[in-house]
Amino acid sequence: MSKAVKHSAEKVAPPEPDVPAEPQHPVTPYLRMDRIPHIWCPTCGIGTVVRCFVDALVQSKVDLDKVAICSGIGCTGRVAGYLKLDAFHSTHGRPIPFATGLKMGRPELLVTVFSGDGDLVGIGGNHFIHAARRNMDLLVVLVNNFIYGMTGGQNAPTTPLTARSSTMPFGNFERPFNLPHLAESCGATYVARWTSLHVRRLTKSFREAIRRKGFRFIEVIAPCSTLYARLNKLGDGFSLMQFYHDTAVVKNNADTRETAIDFQQRIICGKFVDEERPTFIDMMHEHYEKVLGDKYVPTPPEGGLLSGPENESSSASGPRKKASKRKSSKKAANKGGGDGAQ
Repeated sequence: MSKAVKHSAEKVAPPEPDVPAEPQHPVTPYLRMDRIPHIWCPTCGIGTVVRCFVDALVQSKVDLDKVAICSGIGCTGRVAGYLKLDAFHSTHGRPIPFATGLKMGRPELLVTVFSGDGDLVGIGGNHFIHAARRNMDLLVVLVNNFIYGMTGGQNAPTTPLTARSSTMPFGNFERPFNLPHLAESCGATYVARWTSLHVRRLTKSFREAIRRKGFRFIEVIAPCSTLYARLNKLGDGFSLMQFYHDTAVVKNNADTRETAIDFQQRIICGKFVDEERPTFIDMMHEHYEKVLGDKYVPTPPEGGLLSGPENESSSASGPRKKASKRKSSKKAANKGGGDGAQ
């Protein structure tokens, strides 16, 4: 009897306590969590910008399989590695030409360039001005912390006059770029600037830029407490955010010639340019259709190659059929004799 009681007691297991599910951050599904924690310093503003961009994608109901991120080298260049999207981490200063090639080959994609001031308008400045001039259909997000943050705090093309950097310890004497004016002068069709404090306005700006075509440029002023703030004795990241709160002025439609940033002076924010103009791809199709007529076969809307083994099935349609017919007729003409060649 005692054995039976002992046996039954062993079989009855105590009830397991209910373990509450661990709360999940709203952005977690859109990040590569195997690469977290990130490399950004405490109080860095890049994470806030990423959050605003992700919120804009979700609110815009964009097909995430049709979104591609291109980044270069630098602190902001790490964004491509953390977002759970098709992402390309290019060499220093080259995310815009890489994104240009991607957009030309896959025109249906929302191609976004995410990088810093040194990468995009320093080392990559030539690519920036010509992509804007051509009105390439790209969304370019430039996070501006006024310094080369990852490589040691060197002077950047956006470092304000008199501000200190590791390569100009006695203060900068080079005139920096006024980025909204640069973008507009080169041909950008959408130009805006916000700080990482303006989360709602920045998210709205992302939503607007996602829906538009052409070269869209958004500059985001963000704190670099580790280098820029320390070298200039500006306090910590919270001190810089307080500075944005106290000195940032929203002036939509402001003349971009008046939006230059001086050291520790007011920062003019807002949407400065919003217009429609044919993109590079639109103009290319229109020109070649006019010049070449039926001989011109545009890239199909879904992108990819015009012809190839995978496209030779009977399901191929439209431009692919025309391209294959022209190839076969050309081969027949060459076999028929040499009179034409003579």
